[in-house]
Amino acid sequence: MDTVDVGGLRIAFEQAGGGPPLVLLHGLPGDSRLWRRQLDELADGYTVVAWDAPGCGRSSAPSDAFGTRDVARYLVGFIQELGLQQPHVLGLSWGGGLALELYRTAPTIPRTLLLASAYAGWAGSLPPDAVTHRLHAYLRAAGMPGEEAMRGFAPGFFSGTAPVDIVDEVVAIMSEFDPRVLSTLARSFAETDLRDVLPTIDIPTLLLYGEADTRSPLPVAEALHAAIRGSTLVVLPGVGHVSNVEAPAQFDAEVRNFLRSHDR
Repeated sequence: MDTVDVGGLRIAFEQAGGGPPLVLLHGLPGDSRLWRRQLDELADGYTVVAWDAPGCGRSSAPSDAFGTRDVARYLVGFIQELGLQQPHVLGLSWGGGLALELYRTAPTIPRTLLLASAYAGWAGSLPPDAVTHRLHAYLRAAGMPGEEAMRGFAPGFFSGTAPVDIVDEVVAIMSEFDPRVLSTLARSFAETDLRDVLPTIDIPTLLLYGEADTRSPLPVAEALHAAIRGSTLVVLPGVGHVSNVEAPAQFDAEVRNFLRSHDR
């Protein structure tokens, strides 16, 4: 794992392969380890870069309050510091919302957007009562031992047929959250509404969702698809929320097909 200084923070990342750059943005909680399959599979044609967002994994966190927009600004600095020219940007769940915030902040940076199990912010994609319930669940989790908290979350991250070893792997990674960071970013995402950004997107956009995803269900996908002109919606049959881990072969094939059609 490498690190780079961005705005006074140590940002950790994994990098593999060569070719057009592809930046991977993990969900919350989580870190770059959730992308290990994509780092292996997509590195034959792309420079694949998976970061640890500020306060996640091995990256340091700001000492003061920060939210989704602040993380997007660090992401801009990270991409510039590594010299990644117009990368493809793939975000999962919270990382998909971060990709949208990146587009609002610096629309000339991404070449394409790939939004997997994504939200236009919780406030932009979920009913108010669902946002309140989701936020309270994250705040409760932040006050619990990591594995206990994530075991409670696990059923919502996967379909009912996900292998136990896959669930255990993801639970172990997500269990290593920083309680302050988890609660801070959850509060911010609960207030984040990116619906105004969606009609402004004029770059190729892939929406990739699991048919069995109960956290960002298909109505969320369909709303983004309707609002982003020219977007492509792909639904993975029988797959849950963490689709890149539960069904990596299907996930990677759809990502590769989309990227190939939009490479220069």
